[in-house]
Amino acid sequence: MKRLISSGWLTFWLALAVAGHAATVAAEPVTDPAAPSATKVQQFTLANGMQILVLEDHSIPNANMYLFWKVGSRNEAPGITGISHFFEHMMFNGAKKYGPKMFDQVMEASGGANNAYTTENLTVYTNWFPQSALETIFDLEADRIADLAIDPAMVESERGVVISERSTGLENSNYRTLNEALKSVAFQAHPYSWSIIGHESDIHAWTLDDLVQYHKTYYAPNNAVVVIAGAVTLAQVQQLAEQYFGPIPAQPAPRQVRTVEPEQKGQRRVFVQKTSATSPNIMLGYHVPATSDPDYYALELMSTILSNGKSSRLYQALVEQQLATNVFTNLPLSFDPNLFYVYAIARPGVAASTLEQAMLQALSAVAKNGVTVQELEKAKNIQLMDFYRNMQTINGKANNIGTYQLYFGDYRKLYQTAELFNKVTTADIQRVAARYLTRANRTVGVLDATEEADE
Repeated sequence: MKRLISSGWLTFWLALAVAGHAATVAAEPVTDPAAPSATKVQQFTLANGMQILVLEDHSIPNANMYLFWKVGSRNEAPGITGISHFFEHMMFNGAKKYGPKMFDQVMEASGGANNAYTTENLTVYTNWFPQSALETIFDLEADRIADLAIDPAMVESERGVVISERSTGLENSNYRTLNEALKSVAFQAHPYSWSIIGHESDIHAWTLDDLVQYHKTYYAPNNAVVVIAGAVTLAQVQQLAEQYFGPIPAQPAPRQVRTVEPEQKGQRRVFVQKTSATSPNIMLGYHVPATSDPDYYALELMSTILSNGKSSRLYQALVEQQLATNVFTNLPLSFDPNLFYVYAIARPGVAASTLEQAMLQALSAVAKNGVTVQELEKAKNIQLMDFYRNMQTINGKANNIGTYQLYFGDYRKLYQTAELFNKVTTADIQRVAARYLTRANRTVGVLDATEEADE
């Protein structure tokens, strides 16, 4: 089974990787004398509309291919929620040339490996392989794009897998349970209101026609951005792309997501009773702009200041004060305005209301008093250290090129990352905190074993 990963969670886990060092990161600005250049990325578009970006990097005899499909849970509608994630499973279950289980078998026999993830905005497939397997990868991908087998027996088998994944995930993860409940309250119009895995009744109800039409619409070449990085040449990629991807016909453009979430004008609350919870869980969600908004960089740095490492604001206010065992923030990459999340797990014996008030006080302090220059410089260093570390691998380069092309509107902004983070001031951090971390803009989620007392 492929992993289900949201882009926001990718950011979160990458942040955790450097969290242990966050308390001692120097305040000196981080720079990389070997910073990558946008001029090394070459791109072309096939006649069918498929965009392909190529980064030649012969540092190792390997390459990777990222296929970013512009389809996620935001493209769904009531009745077919979860269908984007379902295709993450189906795309590995056989097509015309390569039957069930053959995708993985052929790739592994060629020395390659793969994975996939679904988010609110995208479904992404990743292939890592030796240089010699490049044509095989094109052949495998073209087969499942053009001729995926939507076999009734396989559909029912995978439907059962997804239903089990959903129920097990909610049972085992307080975060997922609370996040699903909070999203449904924080969003009253936009499709971000449902979880990526979808509603159980919808999973049961998808028809074969739903699946056929969804694949035809959203897995059309004109709905994809493909990034290939590593030991390849532009000429090789162009020739293979024309041979394997070129014959796949374009389709009418998918319908646009037109719904705009109305401004929230008052605090909302949701309570989830889960008898297996050993202590209260608190989640706060604040509406924030899409990733393409200029405030993204200040919000991302604010997130780092709040929760990255033992010297962070929330760690000091909650964990060090024996109120919480864990706390983190999450700012998902997003095509449309989304939520800035703050999540904490209470220490046993600490009441939900006590933890919630401590969280709100810590956030209010940033809005009222701002942050120090040292805190901001440390946050910038953490972000840039992570960025440069990620860009040292062909996998990191390919993933980032596609991510920036889609979420920021142009892959070239990837190469302005250091400049854009370094432009953020302490005044910017205080401004975005005061603008977005407000009571009227807040949704509070509480998960506990016992019923919440009436206020």
